[in-house]
Amino acid sequence: MRIYIAGPYSADSANEIQNNVTKAIDAGLKLWKKGHSPYIPHLTHYVDNRAKETSMSMSWEEYIEWDKTWLSCCDALLFLGTSKGANIELELAKKLDKRIFFNVNSVPNAVREKDRVTIEL
Repeated sequence: MRIYIAGPYSADSANEIQNNVTKAIDAGLKLWKKGHSPYIPHLTHYVDNRAKETSMSMSWEEYIEWDKTWLSCCDALLFLGTSKGANIELELAKKLDKRIFFNVNSVPNAVREKDRVTIEL
């Protein structure tokens, strides 16, 4: 499954933000090991840093629109915890009738490797 990871990002300090990013990445790695393809919107943290460096900053609302586009492409949502943005993503996932998981352990393992689609370049 393509699984969108929703969870807190914004925080009061840079360390807290980095902790939120790290938690989302860790969840994504666990999903990958279970055979899924995670989408980790927290990685736009690095896009946001670069955007600010180049005076191309984006608003919170623009990031939410970006996230909604990717969520619509996913099969499921992993909800790591509540926040303004994560709650919006959870509600959208419900409206789009996506599978919703509340922890990595509740996500089933994907089909065997031999059944996975591969693309040779």
